Amino acid sequence: ESPTVARARNARTMSARPCAPRTAPHGASAVTPKAPKAPKDNLAHSRAVSAAQPRGARVRTRAGSTFGRIFRVTTFGESHGGGVGCVVDGVPPRLNLTREELQFELDRRRPGQSRITTPRDEADSCEILSGVGLDGVTLGTPIAVLVRNKDQRSQDYGEIAVAYRPSHADATYDMKYGVRAIAGGGRSSARETIGRVAAGAIAKKVLHEIAGTEILAYVSAVRDVETKSVNHATMTMDDIEANIVRCPDEGCAQKMIDAIDEVRTRGDSCGGVVTCVVRNPPRGLGAPVFDKLEADLAKAMMSLPATKGFEIGSGFDGVLQKGSEHNDEFYMDSEKGLRTRTNRSGGIQGGISNGEMIEMKIAFKPTSTITQAQNTVNRDGQETELKARGRHDPCVVPRAVPMVEAMVALTLVDHLMLQHAQCNLIDAGDMTELVQGNMPTLYDVDAMKAAAAKAKSNMSAKDMSQAFSED
Repeated sequence: ESPTVARARNARTMSARPCAPRTAPHGASAVTPKAPKAPKDNLAHSRAVSAAQPRGARVRTRAGSTFGRIFRVTTFGESHGGGVGCVVDGVPPRLNLTREELQFELDRRRPGQSRITTPRDEADSCEILSGVGLDGVTLGTPIAVLVRNKDQRSQDYGEIAVAYRPSHADATYDMKYGVRAIAGGGRSSARETIGRVAAGAIAKKVLHEIAGTEILAYVSAVRDVETKSVNHATMTMDDIEANIVRCPDEGCAQKMIDAIDEVRTRGDSCGGVVTCVVRNPPRGLGAPVFDKLEADLAKAMMSLPATKGFEIGSGFDGVLQKGSEHNDEFYMDSEKGLRTRTNRSGGIQGGISNGEMIEMKIAFKPTSTITQAQNTVNRDGQETELKARGRHDPCVVPRAVPMVEAMVALTLVDHLMLQHAQCNLIDAGDMTELVQGNMPTLYDVDAMKAAAAKAKSNMSAKDMSQAFSED
């Protein structure tokens, strides 16, 4: 063995031996033996110790940029860096997927859409770098998506290089890392959500193709302007996208826009609420105790920038009712089977989806960065006054709508894959493809004969190349 591994083994052996305190003179304290000195080559030592540990004993740390267990999304990039994006692992193979499907969702999220969003002008044009074949079919390998930043104005962030924006992540990032990306806010910027929305577009397609699931979110409140007349069963994407605030209630939409304009023109900001519904969700998603579906949805929603509250079903209003009033009574529907007459549970009972519409609300606080003067403290601990510059949303909720939809889709598709992996193996019928693989021509006699009849083995290399190009 190498000297490095030998040192690591000896260090573990010494640490495992029981050590009795040295005998001390009468009246003196016992002396504990000194721990052996760590080897000078700390990196090599750490690697050797890690390699020698049992596999289950290793600690796998996650630095907070990855979401999901089977359908896993890692986002990357800073607001004023070269670009932002994501790597999506666990996407089912053989799914038809186009760049345009991702771009549709990114266009709903992008800045510069209207006067009530940030004026930063970004096309947010996405590039699919891997994981999708030339024929537009997913390969089952990681899908990398990149969006390049084009319209950064880092000079607008000179003041906040030393002074912390009140209620922003500036101070806490310094507390945690001792360094931060000053221009644009780095990872604390909502620009990070580009990767989530791109990955969410893939998750949406998987859910729709497998279960016919549809996820729609809309702005239900801005400041004190609130709509309660939206029909969740009949509203459409076109209804939501019909105005710049993304509220399908036209009567309330203009009042919301006026409320945002009022604070925008004064260099201030405001908050609001996004409501999200899931129609035709699969039954049985979620798990008891720690992996309840609503618990994972809550984490997904609260991971979005500026979120401060989450409700599902009756939410906090449910505490005002008695059990006899709040319970959702069951009945048998002639077409769909078991149903509930009401939906105060919000489509989830015991942490598991029951097939009813999933309904949730997410509260977003006012944007932290405003152009009004505010009292703050700088990095040297001195009190000062800050009047921030830069381009920022006066209200985040209009652009938060596709972000919410994306995080809901990512949560549901991950739970769907977990459900299939655990609960759909036993008594699942013909498992040949699972055991033998997904290429029948490699083991099935009938498939071999059918393929042989259409074989292109007699084609020239030139003809094969031409046929591939046409495909």
